[in-house]
Amino acid sequence: MARTESLSYQGKSIFYMDFSGLKSVEAIEQVIQQSKNHIRIQKEKSIYTLTNIEKMHFNTEIKNAFSDFINGNRLYVVAGAVIGLSGLQRILYNGLMKLTGRDIRTFESKNEAIEWLLAFKDVNELSFS
Repeated sequence: MARTESLSYQGKSIFYMDFSGLKSVEAIEQVIQQSKNHIRIQKEKSIYTLTNIEKMHFNTEIKNAFSDFINGNRLYVVAGAVIGLSGLQRILYNGLMKLTGRDIRTFESKNEAIEWLLAFKDVNELSFS
């Protein structure tokens, strides 16, 4: 099963990253690398992301890997969404968002996240005429 894939909804491309159930640092870093290889060849501010981290293991090493990953994606990602956060993960995630200065929204379901991404309007895309 592919852990990363490009999805298309209503003409909008969403890059899906599936970290669900991963327990080892090596497996998580492999998905991060696959994701970097896709995201960082895109035009600046051209990609939407959806990340599933349900039942994924978290520790300091993984937090650091995600921090670097998230910071490195800043130029390419228009908007991002995350699903699958448990109570403790949500606390760690909120800290990670503060640390990276990113605003990657969390949702309870994949459908909610996709709906939000489809409706998202980048400030740079808005017309003020």
